[in-house]
Parts: sequence; structure tokens; C-alpha cells
Amino acid sequence: MRVIGTAGHVDHGKSTLVKRLTGIDPDRLAEEKAREMTIDLGFAWLTLPNGETLGIVDVPGHRDFIENMLAGVGGIDAVLLVIAADEGIMPQTREHLAIIDLLGIHNGLIVLTKIDTIDDPDWLDLVENEIRDAVSNTTLANAEIVHVSAHSGAGIPELIEKISAVLADLPLNTHYNAPRLPIDRVFTISGFGTVVTGTLLGGTLRVGDEIEIQPFSVRGRIRGLQSYKQPVEIAQPGSRVAVNVAGIEKSALERGFVLTHPRQLQPTLLVDVNFRHLKDTSRPLKHHSEAKLFAGAAESTVRVRLLNDETLPPGAEGWLQLRLEKPLALSQGDRFILRYPSPAETIGGGIVVNPQPGRRWKRFQPSVIEQLETRMRGTPAERIAQACHTPIKRAALQKAVGYSDNELDAAIQDALAQGILRQLPDDSYVAEWAWQGILRRIENELLTFHHAEPLRRGMPREELRSRLGLKQALLTMLLDGQNTVVAENNALRMADHEIRFSDTQQHAIHDLYEQMNAAPYTPPSYADATEIVGENVLRALIELGEIVQVQPDVIFSRQAYEEMVAELLNLIDQNGQVTAAELRNRFNTTRKYAIGLLEHLDSAGITKRAGDARVRGRQ
Repeated sequence: MRVIGTAGHVDHGKSTLVKRLTGIDPDRLAEEKAREMTIDLGFAWLTLPNGETLGIVDVPGHRDFIENMLAGVGGIDAVLLVIAADEGIMPQTREHLAIIDLLGIHNGLIVLTKIDTIDDPDWLDLVENEIRDAVSNTTLANAEIVHVSAHSGAGIPELIEKISAVLADLPLNTHYNAPRLPIDRVFTISGFGTVVTGTLLGGTLRVGDEIEIQPFSVRGRIRGLQSYKQPVEIAQPGSRVAVNVAGIEKSALERGFVLTHPRQLQPTLLVDVNFRHLKDTSRPLKHHSEAKLFAGAAESTVRVRLLNDETLPPGAEGWLQLRLEKPLALSQGDRFILRYPSPAETIGGGIVVNPQPGRRWKRFQPSVIEQLETRMRGTPAERIAQACHTPIKRAALQKAVGYSDNELDAAIQDALAQGILRQLPDDSYVAEWAWQGILRRIENELLTFHHAEPLRRGMPREELRSRLGLKQALLTMLLDGQNTVVAENNALRMADHEIRFSDTQQHAIHDLYEQMNAAPYTPPSYADATEIVGENVLRALIELGEIVQVQPDVIFSRQAYEEMVAELLNLIDQNGQVTAAELRNRFNTTRKYAIGLLEHLDSAGITKRAGDARVRGRQ
């Protein structure tokens, strides 16, 4: 299904033409009929000779209602630029033409109406030459001019054939499993409740679907769907759709909101865009200027930040970061228009390149501009890799880049083949530059830790994960298969890191070992050992496994600890159990050391309590 828009000056007969084509009067408001001009968006449809239903959006032509016009031109596949033969190009027609060009609408026809009022061929030649001159540097430069009379019906069959031909050459509407319905009308129907309408993009909607309406994350459900007044179970991308919404009041909705599936879109107050300044604007665009943004059916006042220019002269292109006055639900690739609010003037437009920059960029940064250039002009593989700055699953990646299933698969395979993308064991994807960047951050954190704590064996795994903000599963995948970082128990260290003691520390360690060996089962306490070697050295010896700490103040040498554990288990195997008194007597130690060892072994699962005795545990 396709949707076309009509544009042109108020007196050029757009609505009359639409009524002649479809039998439907797009002017639905009483004021529109009284004033004989389109004030708000009008909608109609017709069936083409090939059986396809074509939606038509009739937009206002008067300059007082240009902002209503902008709410209707997003999402259309082609345009009919309507120009009256008896008047020719008017100022408002030129503004509509500029908007069509800025929105990148390449497909359409120029419809010369009221042809029955002109008898002079020279006049028609003059008008056509004027039109050709006006469209020469726009997306409609090659559009065919079709002569019609909505009054007499002359040329209408030919116009329908030309419309069919234009649409037949268009690719299928992109279906990337992420439906978006920019809402252009909200109303209620007695007995049914809230209804919203718009042109569906990106995917299908089904009766019963759970939905979310952004930018305020309002949840509801689809009670019913209509497309061109016909009930449907499934609405296809590229069609005009009316959605009967359950669970949401009309008062919670307005034009410019976007209906999607839950968690598909995030509202934003900051957006990076590529902007083209119209060459006939009244003044250069200055940094921090106020303007009005129009995207889809939405609008917001914005502050303009020029990222790479002091000022942007008329006719120039540049990179902008826009700070929105209110949140909007925008997607990468959305087209937009900027206007000065007072005096009202269309100044340019362009493409949303990053709807979620997440930060206010510093100006005049080549790396920022390079990143934005890749987002907009890079190959599909490059754009895929850039979108994978953190591990991302296929469905989320598809929503981020807006590719169809076939386009996405091709881009992923190309990126993998080029080595700029990595597929992880959990079937997520991450850019190679991002993967290597995280590894470098891990190494830098560990090197910093080793420098600050040279006598620590390694950095606690959870501490590193928390500092880097990584999920545990991702940290595991990062460490698997590389040899620069070693994981030991719950600590991580650089592979070449070793604990090295100074000569003074070695002498102190020797003194401690002599005292521990002299009384292996009643050795110095933790506090006493700290006095001898210092706490940092003692902690290092414990991490190295040369000393075993069984309780906060109870330590043993590794040899004594292993002897005591082996003999304790032997006593259990001989007698079925062992008591603290028996262990104390066997090693001629004190209750403090015997109880400390037993409680340590209980916690490790090597022993377990059975009344006042211990038996073997689960280990």
C-alpha cells in the first residue's frame, strides 16, 4: 500500500482535484467548507487500475497553516505538486517545493490544474517553463507535468495512469519488524473509544497487540484496526491506518505522539542532525538560535547548537545538535524541517542522524563529526558496526538501523567478513573497535590497580565489573580466549603481574615463618603477624596461599593447615566424628585455634556440626 500527498498554493484546486480523483471531499471541517480552503489535514483514497488502494493526504496550502502542512507530509511515498494553470508558481508553492526537497521526496508528479481556463498555448508554455526552472535543482527536477481539469474531468484518467506508473517503480515499503505510527489525528467514536490515525511505517500492527505511545510511555492495546474505512486484522507498512486503542483516554494523546510496540522507541530531548540551510533564507543560522522542529507529525521548539561552524550561511550544510523543549519520539533517518518562529520562515531541514546522543557534544571535535558522518553516509556494514557500540541482539540492532531482514543479514555478514563486527556466543553482536576498547579499559584498570596495590595478587572480579559497568556474562565473554588477563578464583590480574617483596620485606617474612614454624599449631595471631611484616605483606602472603586465614585473627602456615585438615578427616573416618577437645589434644593447641579451624571448615563444607562434634561435610 502507498500514500501520496498533495501540495501547492491554496487557490490551485488541490482539494477539488482530490475529490475528482476519489469522490471524497478531504475538507472535513465546517470552517474549511465555509472559507473554501484546507486548514487541517484531509484524507482520501482511491483504487488504482492494478487493484492497489492508494491513500491521499491533502495538506493545507495557505501560509497561515504551513505547520499543519508539515504534520502531513511525513511518511508519504510520492507527492502531487498542484499548480493552477491560470496562476503559475506562487510564493507558497515555492515553500512547499522547498519542503518536499528537504524531506527527500524524489517521486511525484506536477499537476497543472484548471487547464480548461486557458486557451493560449503560449501562456501554458510560459507556465511550464517557469515550473521547470523552479524545480530544476530539487528532488522533483525530473517529475512529469500532467494537465488536468478537476472541473471537467479532462486529464483525470491520464493522471491516474501516471500515478500508477510512478508508484510501480518504487521499492516495497521497508518492513523491519518495528512498527511506528506517527499520530496525526486523535478522536473518539461513541461505543468504541479512542481512535488515532497516521501513516504506518516500519512494520505491521495486529488486533490485540500491546502498544506503547511515546513520548510518555502510555501503554494500551489495539482493539480494532481500519485501513481506508475497511476493518483489518493486520495493518501493513505504507498504509493509512486508524487504530482503536483500548486502555488510553483521548485526553492523554495528541498529534505528534508515536504509537509503537512496547520498548521500541525512547523519547529524547537531544538529537544530532545533518542540516541543509535553504539558500534564500533571510539570514545566516547562528549558534544557539531558537527554531521550531517538525518531524513526522510532531513539533517542538529547539535551541540550535552548531557543532562544526561559527555560523551557517544560507545554502550551506552543517552538523547540528538540537536541544528540544519537549521530548519527542524520533528515529535515525527521520526527515525534519526547521522554521524560525517569528517572523515565521522555513529555513531548512535534513536528517536525524542520532536520536539518542546521550550527551551534549563539545563543539569543533573532529571525532564527533567523523562519527556522525559514518552514521549518515557509511556503508551498511559500517553503519551496523557503529550501532554495535555495546553488545546488541539482532532484533534491537534491526530497530536501531532500520534495515529490512534481507538488508540486515547482508550487512551483518559483510561486517563480519571485514572483521569490523564480532558475533558473541550468546548471538549478540559488538563492533570490533568497541570490543577492543573494553579490553583496553580492563587492562588499564588492572594496571592502575597493580600500581596502587603491588602486593595484591589481583583485583576482585566484582570490583572490576562494577567500575566498568559491565554485566557479568559480558565480562566472562571478554576474558575468554585472550591471554593478557588471568582469572584466579575471584580475582583478575595482568598475566605478567607478580607480587615482588623488597629485601626488607623478605627479612620480615623470614622472621614470621620462623615463629610460625616454631609453634605451627599455635602460631602468632593475625595482629601479631601484622606487627612483624606489615598488613600489606601479610595480605599478600594470604593471597599467594602461603598463609591460610581461618578466622579474622587466626592464621596458619599452609603446611600446618594441610596437616591439621588431613589428620582431622582421618580422625572422623576412624571414629565417625571428632570434637574440638579431641582436635585440641591431638595438636596440643588451644581452644581458640581448634574452634577457629573447625568453624572455617564448616563454612567451607569440609565438615559439619553434629551436636558437639563434627562429621564430614558435603565436600
